[in-house]
Amino acid sequence: MKREAQRQRPEDICPVTRAMSLIGYKWAGLVVWQLMDGPKRHGELLRALPGISPKTLTDRLRELEGERVLERRVFAEVPPRVEYELTDRGRSLYEVYEAMVRWAEADQAGHADRAG
Repeated sequence: MKREAQRQRPEDICPVTRAMSLIGYKWAGLVVWQLMDGPKRHGELLRALPGISPKTLTDRLRELEGERVLERRVFAEVPPRVEYELTDRGRSLYEVYEAMVRWAEADQAGHADRAG
């Protein structure tokens, strides 16, 4: 019995772990948050996320694309234009983000009440 429990993956024990593996990695959640408003180019995301390096942004975009959370759209223009947009799977995270915002705001208010 004990061995069986040891073989379980964290996401088998708690499904929230799967969601957190998608958006909980450094900068990934903020990239998704920025794309909630609609498609953006690499440069727009860099400006919207002060502190992220171009390489880290590229890495997160590739990882999120690999997880089908976003898609990379290349337009046949000169100069080339590339935009990143949430997929249906990525947009389905909106409710998750809304719930986390509500929790964070309530938690922050609770801390302010206790501190004041």
